[in-house]
Amino acid sequence: MTVIHVDADACPVKAEAERIATRHGVRLNLVCNGGLRPSANPLVEVVFVDAGADVADQWIAAQAGPGDIVVTADIPLAAKCVAAGARVINHDGGEFTEANIGERLAMRDLMADLRAADPFRAGGGSAFGKAERARFADALDRAVRAARREAAP
Repeated sequence: MTVIHVDADACPVKAEAERIATRHGVRLNLVCNGGLRPSANPLVEVVFVDAGADVADQWIAAQAGPGDIVVTADIPLAAKCVAAGARVINHDGGEFTEANIGERLAMRDLMADLRAADPFRAGGGSAFGKAERARFADALDRAVRAARREAAP
């Protein structure tokens, strides 16, 4: 059975994930350490974990497996979930796969080193808007359909 697990702390696409989970009739776990209201949707469960570094990530990594979909921007979490056989999607619709996760981890480490070397460097990414939300929704919809096809006998 396909389940969508969302790393929900600071996730900008929770509403889109809920809409797609509802459309496909799949369970959605919004995993956070507080700050979210429970949903009235019977397919949505808000999973509250203890406060602390990576506690939500550890919960998701322990649950995710083949047939599941994980929504996260956390690259180390994505690597664990890809290794466990789950499909992993970033908030902007990008997919983490066995083919690209090593490169993404290396780039993350390189960027961390560059930021540490220049603490005055201006940071921040581009604005998150309608186009990114639409790409995410399309990617999650495709992932749910693919996961359900693979799970079918």
